[in-house]
Amino acid sequence: MDIKIQELLYSIGLTANYAGYRQMMIALEIATQEPESLRLVTKWLYPETARRCGTNWKAVERNIRTMRRRAWRNSQHTLEQMAGCSFDTMPKPAQFLAILAHGLSEGC
Repeated sequence: MDIKIQELLYSIGLTANYAGYRQMMIALEIATQEPESLRLVTKWLYPETARRCGTNWKAVERNIRTMRRRAWRNSQHTLEQMAGCSFDTMPKPAQFLAILAHGLSEGC
């Protein structure tokens, strides 16, 4: 799974030089293994990611928001293709994670 996640993140311009890269990988791993975690992002997904990374959930949230902005700026069209729709505004962090998790499950 790690290789698929890395390839997906690289395809939307997110590389390992970002502070939240490992956190994003772990959050996506959790989201693909337990899709219900996407319904409880701030109550479960962020805290569980933080626990596995040895940080706090607010740092995870901040880093994912930063990576979302970067991906949106670099690869809006790719993200909209993965989502199967266009967006008037940047998706919320939970939507962003859901789009990426869906992309992983679809083999994008």
